[in-house]
Amino acid sequence: MITIYHNPRCSKSRSCNTYLSHLDEEVKVVNYFNDPFTVNSLKKVIRMLGIAPIDLVRKNEQIWKQQFKGRSLSDLEIIKAMVTHPKLIERPIVVNKGKAVIARPIENVEKIL
Repeated sequence: MITIYHNPRCSKSRSCNTYLSHLDEEVKVVNYFNDPFTVNSLKKVIRMLGIAPIDLVRKNEQIWKQQFKGRSLSDLEIIKAMVTHPKLIERPIVVNKGKAVIARPIENVEKIL
C-alpha cells in the first residue's frame, strides 16, 4: 500500500494525491495536520527518505524564520520542531515498500513504485 502524507491546503500535495488516485494501487491518505506525526514516526519517515531532518524543513515558513533560523539545533530538536509545527514539513511525502520520497516534483514518486 502506498501512503501519502498530505496537506490538503497545499496545491502540490493535492496534485500528488490526484496522481496517486489514478494508479492501480491502494493509497492511504494521511492528513498530517489531523493525524500528526510523533517524534518516532517522523524519524522513521526521515530514515526512509534517506535525508537529514533539516532537509525536510520548509525554511521559508514564518515559524521557522521567527523561532528557529540561525539557531544551532540538533536533529532531535529539528524533528520536535516539525512535530510541534507540522506546517514546517516539506510535502507531500509518499511512502511505498519501505522507501519514501518528497514528491516535488511529482515525478519523484516513480522512484518508489
